[in-house]
This record gives sequence, structure tokens and C-alpha cells, in this order.
Amino acid sequence: MRSADKVPSIMNWQIIGHEWAVDLLAQQLAAQRLAHAYLFTGAPQTGKTRLAQALAQAVNCTQPTPPCGQCPSCRKIERWSHPDVQLVEGTGTGSFKIEQIRALQREAVLAPYAGRYRVLILCGIDQASPEAANSLLKTLEEPPAKVIMALTAVEPDVLPPTVVSRCQRVHLRPVALSVIEAALVARGLSADRARLLARLSGGRVGWALAASQDETRLRLRHEGLKQLAELLSADRVARFDFAHRASRDLPQVRYQLELWTVWWRDLLHVSSHDEGYVINVDHLEGLRAFGRGATPGEAFAVLQALRTTVEQLEANVNPRLALEGLMLKLPLDVRANQS
Repeated sequence: MRSADKVPSIMNWQIIGHEWAVDLLAQQLAAQRLAHAYLFTGAPQTGKTRLAQALAQAVNCTQPTPPCGQCPSCRKIERWSHPDVQLVEGTGTGSFKIEQIRALQREAVLAPYAGRYRVLILCGIDQASPEAANSLLKTLEEPPAKVIMALTAVEPDVLPPTVVSRCQRVHLRPVALSVIEAALVARGLSADRARLLARLSGGRVGWALAASQDETRLRLRHEGLKQLAELLSADRVARFDFAHRASRDLPQVRYQLELWTVWWRDLLHVSSHDEGYVINVDHLEGLRAFGRGATPGEAFAVLQALRTTVEQLEANVNPRLALEGLMLKLPLDVRANQS
């Protein structure tokens, strides 16, 4: 068993949740056994990039208990202005191009300018083109000294196995909602708002933090749920008109279908007298009112219809036909009573 004075502190890392991952990196840093490349995986906005940033701070911190978060190096990395730490993202289409990888390789061979390590963070490497992924493999096979590469991916299985095998994989799971809620309260949010954002986040720390600083996400959610309420009390002509208009904006449709799926799942919990799992806690009264006229079987049937619609859109079925089919399966002549 390690003695207490040899155990590196993980509190300085300022990471919400993911204690095991932080402990792993802290132990490797203390033992000077860092990997030359890490692959941080997990759902979108679970904290992959933030963990990579904290690793960059830790290896370049100038204080005895890294990362201190206060030294000039840590502060520059926090602002993404450190000359030895580079954040690389895909192009406007979200994908990496081979030209980006080649530019990165030219950076990698340079010695660190101001810190101990040059840290190259590639966000969303699972979106890389085959040519870019194969080009990256050359750097992973022959890593330059004093260079750490941190790759992030939502779907690592699409990467060439040779790329994955040359990285130490760190998979980030969703963080407990209670942990996220407590962190938001500590940042000054009210208990009710923190509880709502934690539930809506689904354990995605990055989403919760972003939503706590930008009302746009909650506004879009409100509009999406309002649209559902209007459709539930609309006739078929109005519903088909919605299907026609919505089919022209597939990203928005997918977002709304996700919102509606969560709402109907909440309704299933409410109608089953299991409110502890409700996500839309700020609409609980509306869910209860709606649930008095809906059985669990009806809620489950709508969930199945929503799932089928999502699958159809992914299979490139005509969007208007898919949405019209969904409109036919939503309950008719029902008032949602949502605020």
C-alpha cells in the first residue's frame, strides 16, 4: 500500500467526476511514466477535452503539486495561449484533413519552447479522413521526445485499430448527477436550476457547465417542448403541415426528436408512479396532468414510434414521410398543459 506522503493529490486537477481517470494520470506523472499518446473516449461533452487540458497543465506546471492552476504556465494553458499546447479541431465539416495532420507533425518535431512537454490535443479524431488517420499513425509509431498527444473520440471503433493500439485509452463514463448538481451549486446556481441542468445533462459535465453559462440551450429546449404541446392538441392537417416544414431542417428535427423522447420517457415514469427518474423536473406538474389521461402502454407506444422515426431518418428514408408517420401515431385531441 502506498504511503500517504507519496500519493499525488487529484484535487488540484479541478475535474468534476472521473476521479479514477485523474488518479491514473496523476500516478503516471508522479512516477514519470506518462504515455506518449492518450485516447480519451466517451459521449459528447463528458469532459474529454477538459481532461486533456488538465493533463497539459499538470505536465507543464512549475509548482510542486501540479497542476496548481495559478502559475503562469497553468493560466496560459487555461486560456489556450501556451506556446507548447495546441488544440486542434476538425474543419468546418467536423472532419480532420490530412493537411492538418501534416502541419501537426511539423509542430511535433520541435522542442518545447517554454514548458517541459509539447502537448498536442486533437479533438474528435474519430472524424478524421482515412488518409489523415493513416498519416497520424506514423507519428504515433515514432513519437518525438517530449511530446504528448491527446486524442479525443466519441466513436473510437471507427478509427484504425493500429491507431487505437498505440494510445493509452481512457474511457470517460457519465458522471453521477449528484456530483454535477453539487458542482453547479458550488458555482453559484440555485438548487432548482442545478438539479434541472444535472438531470438534463445525462451525466455530461461539459453540457451542464455550458448550459449553466448560456441560456440558449434551455431556450431551445423550451421551444421544442412547446412545439410538442402544440402538436398534441393539433389536428392532422396542422401536424402534416409541421412534418412538411420540419423535414427541410434535419438537424433541428433530430434535436426535437431527442427532446420528445426524453419527455415521453418521463411520462412513462410518471404514469408508472416512478417520478424519481424524471428528467424534465421543471415540467413535472404538466407531466402529471398529462399522465392522468395516458396509460403506460400509450406512452410506450409513442416512444416506439419516436425510435422508429429516428431509425428511418438514419436510414435515409424520406424525412417528410417518416415525420408524417410519426404524426399519425401521436395521441389526438389531447392537451399537454405544459408551461
